[in-house]
Amino acid sequence: MLSENAIDRDEYDFFLRGGTVLDRSQRPDNPCAEWLSEVAWDNICELDKLPAFKHLVASFEQSGEEWKQWFRSDDPPPDRLKPPGEWGNKWNDFQQMVVLRCLRPDRVLFATRAFVAKHLGEQFTEPPPFNLNEVYALSDPLTPTIFVLSAGVDPTPLLEQLAATEGQHVEQLALGQGQTPIAEEMLEAGVRNGHWVFLANCHLSISWIPTLEKLLVKYSKLPAEKRSDNFRLWLSSDPHPDFPISLLQSSIKLTTEPPKGLKANMARLYDNITPEQFDRCHRPEKYKKLLFSLCFFHSVLVERRKFLSLGWNIPYAFSDSDFAVCENLLSGYLDEYDETPWDALKYLVAQANYGGRVTDDMDRRLLGVYIDQVFNDDVLTQSRYPLSPDLPHMFQVPDDGDLDVYRRYIATLPAQGEDPPEAFGQHPNADIASQMQETNVLLNTILSLQPRVVTEGAASREEVTLELIAQLLDQIPEPLNLEDIVQKHRHDESPLKTVLVQEVARYNMLLNKCHSSLRQLQRGLRGLVVISPELEEVFENLFANKVPPAWLSAYPSLKPLGAWTRDLVERVDQLRRWAMDSAPNVFWLSGFTFPSGFLTGLLQSTARRNGVPIDNLSWEFVILPQDESAINQPPKEGAYIKGLFLEGARWDYEKDALAEPLPMELYSPMPIVHFKPVEHKKKSSKGLYSCPLYMYPIRTGTRERPSFITLVDLNAGAFASNFWIKRGAALLLSLAN
Repeated sequence: MLSENAIDRDEYDFFLRGGTVLDRSQRPDNPCAEWLSEVAWDNICELDKLPAFKHLVASFEQSGEEWKQWFRSDDPPPDRLKPPGEWGNKWNDFQQMVVLRCLRPDRVLFATRAFVAKHLGEQFTEPPPFNLNEVYALSDPLTPTIFVLSAGVDPTPLLEQLAATEGQHVEQLALGQGQTPIAEEMLEAGVRNGHWVFLANCHLSISWIPTLEKLLVKYSKLPAEKRSDNFRLWLSSDPHPDFPISLLQSSIKLTTEPPKGLKANMARLYDNITPEQFDRCHRPEKYKKLLFSLCFFHSVLVERRKFLSLGWNIPYAFSDSDFAVCENLLSGYLDEYDETPWDALKYLVAQANYGGRVTDDMDRRLLGVYIDQVFNDDVLTQSRYPLSPDLPHMFQVPDDGDLDVYRRYIATLPAQGEDPPEAFGQHPNADIASQMQETNVLLNTILSLQPRVVTEGAASREEVTLELIAQLLDQIPEPLNLEDIVQKHRHDESPLKTVLVQEVARYNMLLNKCHSSLRQLQRGLRGLVVISPELEEVFENLFANKVPPAWLSAYPSLKPLGAWTRDLVERVDQLRRWAMDSAPNVFWLSGFTFPSGFLTGLLQSTARRNGVPIDNLSWEFVILPQDESAINQPPKEGAYIKGLFLEGARWDYEKDALAEPLPMELYSPMPIVHFKPVEHKKKSSKGLYSCPLYMYPIRTGTRERPSFITLVDLNAGAFASNFWIKRGAALLLSLAN
């Protein structure tokens, strides 16, 4: 469509990259700040510069209420509605999609699918049916078939079924340390004798795969009488960046997605249960109900991954084998004990078996909440017990019956893609967050595949980047004078002075790195120096509106380039004011490269001042629902902290407690919090939610820089703490925009 001029190149580039605003003081004020985010308004202001969208900013100023109705429309959603006013008739389908990308990125995936189906054909939106017989018909002895693995999918049963149908024998081997010599022997025997060879998990022996490729070339040169036409080589592998491209190109590749949705997962589990297995327990009245509960528990754990960080901090690969082990435990323990051994069952299922995969403390806490929900006396005594408290009339444990009774009930559950978020204990907003992430993955993938071409009359990549470099050099501040700061604070012996000096040193390293790489790249693009691989990486990222990885060494961030630059300016400004004037009354905790170091400094200050060991101190959190301007002095102990965001919840200022987020409100600002060091005292956790505080939206962080900082006790409001645990509610220091 680009080659046919059906899509404008500049509009297409904007659709992939969005708009970049380095200095918001140069753009018009947001006239719809009540419902339109600043990031969305940045994109609208930049989009207004393209000819087809001229006067779009004025349209928001004049017809803000109409745009609000379009933006918040739920049935039908915005991707199925014409934009307000004259724009609905003026823009083509793609131009409407560009506007949707600015305002409702969560609906871009749906709009893209409809656009492709309409303009290119339905066949490009529907995956082809998975038919291993057809794949086998296309194969030959010298062409391997590669299963690209997806989480929760095992191709082994399908391959064994095909081999049985074709009357072939399959030799199987799971690759790993020390297995490659065995694999080579199996290949030699397979080529000679004509049976099939299946090498699973090639990604675990990735260094051996080039050798495998050479062996296949060697076998292709054998005379016909020394190799059998019945031989077939089957491989399976997770996606791996080091997998040889040449082998991929010469092989048949196939993949299949695992069943999605609670209904599909539960149906698959029950399909694998035989009538003999279903009737083997000597306490069927307990076993049948708890088996259904276990089935629901497993399906919820698997499907919760779709909510990303609101689901699990780490996406775990729970498998059918986990369920099978727990089903055996359930049957055995019910047979063994007269009284249901709840504590033993809960521990073995949630902590030992499923929990054996879980490495994050908050994820382990969530497992405990779910197992309490599905394994309790009410499941056995209450008729049609609801497994999801938020949906009392759905996902109920069927009354006693045979295996078909349970299968028929599962058939009545919502179809794939229609699971209500409440089934997981989530808010409807959680679906929006996952859809936005899918949009980002789609756009970034397409962007990575773009050819490096320049259309006639358009600015080259180098010209665009040179202009951006000039703006960045103007925006990014110069390093602070560390010697002057040390001299000014030479009489200050508090731990916070150490924090200040260390923070200034880290930011100076970052600022020097930014200025150096920008100036070097500027010279390189002008032909004055050779562009090194490091500078090439900076160039590619700047052009794509991304922060170069080398600039992320000081602190982690998911922000695009424009937002990251504005954030950096604010961070350095806080340090400059603290260093040259005095410590602020309210600290912006997000502005530190190591927030944990600052909090430790506060604890050390209190410990020295009061003559108590630092190990005897803990935090007390006091919410201050007042504006920063009303705070005229710092607290006696600890610090006032601003700039926190709630994800999965909001703060109710009237009730001074957590509350449900508003529709389409993914993050909400938290009021100022007094982090107050106090001596350890026994306190009641009743009515409180221990809310995890993270540096940024990737809650696990990295091995070198964990994202978790501390637990903040907040008033749970009208709900129990378990409610917020299932919501995945957390505090964040910074967002992704």
